[in-house]
Amino acid sequence: MRFPSTPCFDFSGTISDTGTDVTGWAIGDHVFGMLPINRLGAAADYVVVDTEHVCKIPEELDFEPMAGLPLAGMTALQALRDQGQLKRGQKLLVIGAAGGVGHYAVQIGRRMGASVTALCGPKNMTFCRELGADKVMDYTQENQALVRRDFDVILDCSGRLPFSRWQPLLVRDGCYVTLLPSLSLGLAALQRKLFSRQRIRFTLVRAHPGDLTWLANEAVAGHLKTMIDEVFPLENLSDALKKSLAGHARGKIILSIS
Repeated sequence: MRFPSTPCFDFSGTISDTGTDVTGWAIGDHVFGMLPINRLGAAADYVVVDTEHVCKIPEELDFEPMAGLPLAGMTALQALRDQGQLKRGQKLLVIGAAGGVGHYAVQIGRRMGASVTALCGPKNMTFCRELGADKVMDYTQENQALVRRDFDVILDCSGRLPFSRWQPLLVRDGCYVTLLPSLSLGLAALQRKLFSRQRIRFTLVRAHPGDLTWLANEAVAGHLKTMIDEVFPLENLSDALKKSLAGHARGKIILSIS
């Protein structure tokens, strides 16, 4: 990074101006979206963004939950749909199910027709049940063994434990999807490709208008909720980032710009 730098990707707000060649958008439209992954700068009063990276906010929805939806929501959707290729009737394990990506993955997995097991801390078990998880397990309970070769797809939103911890839980042709690629995982993925039917996949979210629209429609229908841990004013951005880095947020942390 080159400093000074303005962090964050997600945003929601009102269009204050448009480029001369822009069609289909008007000043005053309520929109949400995500800056491209090679950019930062959403934690600001104003952002400039290409039309392909925004979507209109339906009248039924508010700015704050929509500001938390794009990056984490599209990450969960693309991880399960594109990388995991999750299908109806399959079994899904979400590791770190109470976090930003995880709490969307639990809900999206259910919408895709999977049986969802949520792995989380003891304080978040009720929270994950309310998200719709079919089964909730406490990762601090060592004697609470997960069933061997039980899951078709494992989505690891935490990355705290190595793949070897989760590999025995995959069915023979199952898929492990992680948000945190590493050299060791890359080598494991190559080994799996050569000697096993199991797959390891990495997710790097792509801003996609169709996915934004899908998420908005699911939110309107009440199938996808953004659970907000805490709302910080923009001037307390450093406090919000510290809370995020601590890794214990339940759902999303939101910055409010008055």
